[in-house]
Amino acid sequence: MGHHEATEGKYENETAIFLKYGVYSAIMLPGIGGNLISFRDEERGYRFIREPEGAQWKEFVRFPVLHGIPVLFPPNRYDAGTFEFDGRTYRLPVNEPETGNHLHGFVYETPWEVVGFGSTERESFVTVRCRLDESHPAFEFFPHRVTLTQTYTLSSNGLTQAFEAVNEGSNALPFMLGFHTTLNVPFATGSSVEDVVIGIAIGERWELNERQLPTGRLFPLDEGETKLREGGNPFYTLLDNHYTADSAENGRNAAFLFDRKADVRFVYDAGREYKHWMVFNGKGSTSFICPEPQTGMVNAPNVDLPPERTGLVRLEPGERWSSVSRYYVE
Repeated sequence: MGHHEATEGKYENETAIFLKYGVYSAIMLPGIGGNLISFRDEERGYRFIREPEGAQWKEFVRFPVLHGIPVLFPPNRYDAGTFEFDGRTYRLPVNEPETGNHLHGFVYETPWEVVGFGSTERESFVTVRCRLDESHPAFEFFPHRVTLTQTYTLSSNGLTQAFEAVNEGSNALPFMLGFHTTLNVPFATGSSVEDVVIGIAIGERWELNERQLPTGRLFPLDEGETKLREGGNPFYTLLDNHYTADSAENGRNAAFLFDRKADVRFVYDAGREYKHWMVFNGKGSTSFICPEPQTGMVNAPNVDLPPERTGLVRLEPGERWSSVSRYYVE
């Protein structure tokens, strides 16, 4: 089978868990948002995820959202940071002054605790946990006890991400989760941007206003977006768009990168728990694209649509929510 291990070490000056299994390797940074910042096929020279290497490290530490697989809880934007749920008013800090919104939640830069890591003949894994409670700085504006746990596992099938949330408090909480998954274009050494097409399981586009918040109106995909669904140029236009996930019968809720030169298809199967996508291609950067799965739409509690449309999840006391996402070469 080849080499497998799970070890603790340093990446820059941060504690890191290094996973290896066969041709695959991965690196997790528990102290910066429990972010998995690297997933590679070492044998073929594939780097699937944008890594905060070298000069990018400072940018990553300042705003750890455009590298790796940042956890967004809650994801994307909330109008003035304010919303109501169950008769309670929540006021999240406005951390995007140009739109006057709260952006991306409060766990992507918070330290996560390492629950455990290890390696067997079948797999190498790491589990990290973030406990929101009175001791967490976010408790003052999100007063819930909730435990978030994610386990990343490398095996001969690639990388698996199992996520779980448990409401440990006595009130129902508004559950909103997403990932700012940042994929390299191209991921193969020796390929260029022109060699790669992307496909994403998007259904319809949510109209966004000038503050990047949904109006509640849906539009059919235009020609460029239809190509984006089937396999198109990831940089055909500036993308910072919001979509429903396409719920085609038995279809995977996935994104893929196909490298025509290497003849390799890399699949990110987010899973059917994520009902919406943001698609962001870096404001004209042509080196990465973020297909961002979200359980609910942007600003979900403030959108005047039923929860089955917005995707806002009501997590009752003691209730557990879970999902599994997969990253693999087809």
